[in-house]
Formats: sequence, C-alpha cells, structure tokens
Amino acid sequence: MLVYLLFAIPPLLLGLAAQQWVNRQFAEGSRVRTSSGMTGAQVSRRLLDSAGLNVGIESIPGQLTDHYDPRGKVMRLSQPVGNSDSVAAVAVAAHETGHAFQDAKGDTWFRIRSAMVPAVNFASQWWMGVLLLGIFARSFGMIQIAIALFAAVVAFSIATLPVEIGASRRALSMMSSQGILTPAEVPVARKVLTAAALTYVVAALSSIYQLLLLYVTTRD
Repeated sequence: MLVYLLFAIPPLLLGLAAQQWVNRQFAEGSRVRTSSGMTGAQVSRRLLDSAGLNVGIESIPGQLTDHYDPRGKVMRLSQPVGNSDSVAAVAVAAHETGHAFQDAKGDTWFRIRSAMVPAVNFASQWWMGVLLLGIFARSFGMIQIAIALFAAVVAFSIATLPVEIGASRRALSMMSSQGILTPAEVPVARKVLTAAALTYVVAALSSIYQLLLLYVTTRD
C-alpha cells in the first residue's frame, strides 16, 4: 500500500499543475473584453434561444463551478462567468451551453456519462475504504472489489473526454458562426477551453495509471 501511495503522488502533482494552467489561462482571458459586450449569461441565453432549448439559467457561488444540470434542465453559471463580458467568461458559458445541446440532441457519449453518474458516485466514495479494509483483513476478494470500484471511476474519466472536448468544439463553432466573438477573440477563447480540456485528459491518464499501479501493487 505504501508503494502505491508513493507512486500515486506524480499524477496528483500533474493534476495540480494542469489546474493551475487553467486558472492562469482563465485569468489572462478575463483581461480581454468581448467586442459584443455580452456577458456569459447573455451568451448562454442567446445560444439556447437560437436552438429553441427550454433551459433555465441560474447564478451559483464560487469560481469555475459552472455546469449544466441535465436533470433540472438548468445552466448554472458562477458570477465571474455569468456576469462578466470577458472572452474567458463567454467561452466557459458557451462550453457549458454545449452540454445542453448534447443533452437535447441525445449525444451518445453524453448519455453514457450521465447514466454512469450514480454508480460512479458510489464507487468514488467507497473504493478506498474497501481497499483498506481488504488490506487489513488480508482479503484478496475485497481488494478485487475495490479495484473494480476504482475501475468504474476510471471508465467515467475516459467517457468524460469526448463529452468535454465535444462541448468545447461546439462552443467555438457557435460563437464564431453567430458573431459572438470576433476572429481576433476566438484564439483567446480557444486557449481557455484547451487548457480546461487538458485537465480532463490529465485526469483520465492519471486514473488509468493509478488503476494499473493499484493492480500491480495489490496482486501479491
């Protein structure tokens, strides 16, 4: 178990570095104001209305806590995104709006990821406890159950990639085609969304690495 904990440190550090890059790109993009003067909430509303989607928009506390709730059909935008007219804010709002489009169009990967949520929530909460209990009890069967639970978390990370990357691509396409961003502003938005996408890539690779490490260090 000690070996696993030691070798699990590098991917955790990599994840922190990726998150810092996102924060830096968002901060830089926040200094660039959109020529349209539209806020993140206004952009989201315009994109939703252009497709006739009956999705509400709510304000939530925090920073980069923005998300689309497919159960309530609600777009929840943090104040730094919903109330700002920066390119970074607009890009994030459009990205989350992209998820609403995926939901409305029945995107395969979006549906798969959504269906996995209840099981993954359970697995993420219990896999470590089951693993520790199995190690202390010297129960290989419980260790295998823990690995299976963590494998579900890994599968969710992998399924998340096409969902997030697809939402970013749709966001950039919609903002360009509807004139929300000028050609000069699009690269700034792309940097913000690319940095955000990298965090999901790092998370997926790290989870795969940890799963393999977990299997190798507990098989004896």
